[in-house]
Amino acid sequence: MYIDRRHFIKWTGAAIAGLAGLSFTPFINSQALWGANRESSFEPDVDIYLEAVSRQVPILSGPDTDVWSYRGKVLVGPTDTLDLSDTSYLGPTFRLKKGQKVRIRFLNLLPYDTIIHWHGLHVPDLMDGHPRLVVGLGSSYTYEFEVLNRAGTYWYHPHPHGRTGHQLYSGLAGVLIVSDKEETSLPLPTGDHDLSLVIQDRLFDQNNQLVYMPGGMMDRMNGMLGDRILVNGRANASTDVDAGAYRLRIINASNARVYRLAWDDGRPLIVIGTDGGLIERPEHKEDVLLSPGERLEIWADFSRYPVDAGVRLISRPLPEAASGGMRGGMRGGRGMMGRGMMGGMMGRQSRLENETFTIMRFKVGSVTGPKLDLPDKLTPLERITRADADNSSVRRFTLSMAHMQGLINGRVFAMQEVAPDEIVHLGATEIWEFANEVSGMGMMNMPMVHPMHIHAVQFKVLNRWGVGHNGYMDKGWKDTVLLLPGEGVQVIARFAPYTGLYLYHCHNLEHGDGGMMRNFRIVL
Repeated sequence: MYIDRRHFIKWTGAAIAGLAGLSFTPFINSQALWGANRESSFEPDVDIYLEAVSRQVPILSGPDTDVWSYRGKVLVGPTDTLDLSDTSYLGPTFRLKKGQKVRIRFLNLLPYDTIIHWHGLHVPDLMDGHPRLVVGLGSSYTYEFEVLNRAGTYWYHPHPHGRTGHQLYSGLAGVLIVSDKEETSLPLPTGDHDLSLVIQDRLFDQNNQLVYMPGGMMDRMNGMLGDRILVNGRANASTDVDAGAYRLRIINASNARVYRLAWDDGRPLIVIGTDGGLIERPEHKEDVLLSPGERLEIWADFSRYPVDAGVRLISRPLPEAASGGMRGGMRGGRGMMGRGMMGGMMGRQSRLENETFTIMRFKVGSVTGPKLDLPDKLTPLERITRADADNSSVRRFTLSMAHMQGLINGRVFAMQEVAPDEIVHLGATEIWEFANEVSGMGMMNMPMVHPMHIHAVQFKVLNRWGVGHNGYMDKGWKDTVLLLPGEGVQVIARFAPYTGLYLYHCHNLEHGDGGMMRNFRIVL
């Protein structure tokens, strides 16, 4: 499937042509446009305009690439709330502070319904980007919420059901960084030594245009994999660094690819944070598995390298269970999937599977950066244990692929549907168990990798079982957790402070679009 420029022009050319030459002001001052879901008593500290548009950007040498992108402007509040310096297709980086009240006026200038999810943030259900709230071409949605999260690396992306994968693949994504007083008091790299790295993989045609799901059903079932790695929207990413300490905030914003991150010289990755912010103390890891939706913060001290030395952040071959799961468990070629559809799989095997590849290159310069010592301790974390759980019996969710769709407890997504075992009481602390069970072969039940994401909460990983791999980074607060085929994991979370309808789903975006997503409702 091509992201078709002509189709876009047919639907929106006249509208966009009429709007392109205007400033933001006509939209911002329109009460008809912004009045629908605003809270009259809400007084924002920061007021932002954000739009989704079609653009052309240079990614590869040669013709520019058609993409979809978020653009924004700060209306009220500190001008550095939005970092607009990135000229790639990625949206502006939000820099918010805990306790700020934020209004975001979103305008959709794309030919499809869309809505924005603020991945990892604790927000009211009407602000969370549920697909029932999508807006069409020329329509708007106003987000209003207080930043309740601790400091950390979060992100935002579209969340319409059935089209999330396509829209994110087309370019709709951006970084959202939260800071707080506790974090700013720590001796961590800041400014130019605090870098966000958004990792994605893409396929391009001979004219540098994005190609989405050329494998049809096989790409839909396995998830979309590309053969070019992009960092912050750029291919063959590299950067010059000072001989000093850096904080690298890494976001896996790929549709389906799991990365096994490592330094090419074998030095350990020094992990200082995960999805929900800093962990208690640095962890030294040989490599780390990072699945779609997950974030990782690492401390990189480039003063350890000689001037002009180069070091690469790489992805190593995945463990057997993960690489098989990303190809539908077809390594043995058994059953109908192994025999009748292997042709489709062969085309996928060139997409960087079972090989080491470069994510980004760093070249060390002669300038000496800030001399910072890696702290022995970072931050105390709230203790939450199995003994704190209010549910006497663990909620169990079985993940499976059957009948060409993703299932959770045998169910597929329905826009408003909530089962009795998907109702949670406000303030409850609960243990949820996800089981990526493997039973049978062929079309009926294919082993797959599933990164599970729960909206509205940050959770702690209590334990996992099954295949196992020492590349997991389960420390700290999380909102997304990876399960290889045959694995199970238990997490514990406190469901507060909001009631309402939220989502939990596989963050392999094609799986979620295909039905592996469900609602849960928080009630009084």
